[in-house]
Amino acid sequence: MKKPTAGRAAKVRSFSATDDDVAMLEAVAAYHGFTKSATITALVRREFWRLFPAGTTGIKPAQGARVKTS
Repeated sequence: MKKPTAGRAAKVRSFSATDDDVAMLEAVAAYHGFTKSATITALVRREFWRLFPAGTTGIKPAQGARVKTS
């Protein structure tokens, strides 16, 4: 398991989901070889940067990241 990078410490959180949602999450996680938590995080991160390619007021792209704007 990787250690979080400086400034990006992970925190334990929980979520609610139906049994079908958890089964889908488990299938996607197994397909990619990730944990369920890593799968959720990766999907949210991908969707966030798709919606906000230049970041938001509180969340800036990583230093050196290539930023595409429409």
